[in-house]
Amino acid sequence: MAYTALITGASSGIGLELAKIHASKGGNLVLVARNKVKLDKLKSELVEKYKISVCIIVMDLSVEGSAQKVYDQTTLEKIQIDCLINNAGFGDFGFFSQTDTAKTVSMINLNITALTLLTKLYLTDMLDRKGGRILNVASIAAFQPGPKMAVYSATKAYVLSFSQAIGNEVAHLGVTVTALCPGATQSGFQAAASMQESKMFNNKNLPSSKEVAAYGYDAMIKGKSVAIPGFLNNIMADAVGLMPRKWVLKLVRKIQDAA
Repeated sequence: MAYTALITGASSGIGLELAKIHASKGGNLVLVARNKVKLDKLKSELVEKYKISVCIIVMDLSVEGSAQKVYDQTTLEKIQIDCLINNAGFGDFGFFSQTDTAKTVSMINLNITALTLLTKLYLTDMLDRKGGRILNVASIAAFQPGPKMAVYSATKAYVLSFSQAIGNEVAHLGVTVTALCPGATQSGFQAAASMQESKMFNNKNLPSSKEVAAYGYDAMIKGKSVAIPGFLNNIMADAVGLMPRKWVLKLVRKIQDAA
């Protein structure tokens, strides 16, 4: 039986590249995203090139009950999920008092609630089989508060803490949990978060989604607890714990202000 991975947010960016990597290794896929056209196109490409099995599930995971629906569909189709990759997520840029409330709620539902429930559902099956891998995509933003991205940074701090905690709980039971914490990346994230003018994305040498996905996939296979791509990102993550909190806030605010 081929090793099957379920990837959320698979229609673009890091999720799409993770799907390509897994397919290139002969693994079957369950691809979850809102955009059916993009999922159909990706499925056709991967099936033709790698001769694998690809199931697509068109789902908005920010909607209540969506995680259960995804799990129910894979159960109904008797698809064993050996690897769960919770990649779907989005951010919003601006002062919290001025951001759209509905968008904030959707962000929390997607970045935290859906990720947590999918992990709960598929982890139970993995523990029964005494084997499995989970990759939760967090962010370098998880390591410090994020003025002008307050909710996003908080959701990613949750993902990092949650992943490390449950990874510890199941480490001796055959299941590994990895938190991938990329920094600014060339993807559709900044446009969706309205961050095109932020200094954070003004760097012309940002890593590509393909590079970040390759790093994260390798870390997952190795069973690493936390994976931070990029030397400077690792330095920043470590340095935050050594700096006074108010300095950290000022630094993050300066980086995220418009160029």
